[in-house]
Amino acid sequence: MVEVSTSLLSVEKEKIIKTIYNLETAKTDYFHIDVMDGVFVKDDTTEKMLEYCDYLSSITNIPLDIHLMVSDVRKYIDLFLPYNPNIITIHYEATKDKNDLIDLLDYIKENNCKAGISIKPDTDVSEILDVLSITHVVLVMTVEPGKGGQKLIPETLNKIKKLSDYIKEKEYEVLIEADGGINLENIEQVKSSGAEIIVSGTGIIASENYKDVIDNMKK
Repeated sequence: MVEVSTSLLSVEKEKIIKTIYNLETAKTDYFHIDVMDGVFVKDDTTEKMLEYCDYLSSITNIPLDIHLMVSDVRKYIDLFLPYNPNIITIHYEATKDKNDLIDLLDYIKENNCKAGISIKPDTDVSEILDVLSITHVVLVMTVEPGKGGQKLIPETLNKIKKLSDYIKEKEYEVLIEADGGINLENIEQVKSSGAEIIVSGTGIIASENYKDVIDNMKK
């Protein structure tokens, strides 16, 4: 059974508190926080996501899954560490080089948080294989990062399968997370490729019954 990380990106501000309660009742496993800086990707969601984290920290104990789509990675790690997230995921493409990537992953772990690496659809999995042993989560973007509501790119499922096979071969304790365009129509393909955490935003938020969707995703 997979875990579900619900993205709050598409939730309107006036509905956020009610949505948090409804998602908690529906038993989402994580709240997925999409942090964008307007540089690494076009949109800037920093203030919105900080505000949402303020609400979350005061009304729920469900773990936070922070996805940083930003250029100044360390600055944003520091911004969100006070919310005691379970996972902080940084983009491979946002780091200067492999040493920088390793330093940032170590920094996240030093702050009692699981460290994740994310890769864009065009980034080959071979770029991160040598750092998986020091990583808790690898997040495969199944759409281009930057906005919600996109359609899943089918070719990205092959990347999930390659990563899954490699992790099993090496016996690493690394979870594979998939993010982008995932809904009830394609989730079986995503799961069978090897994903263990499913990120879904509009696929859940736009539905009439969060619990039904989340239950069906977890099956």
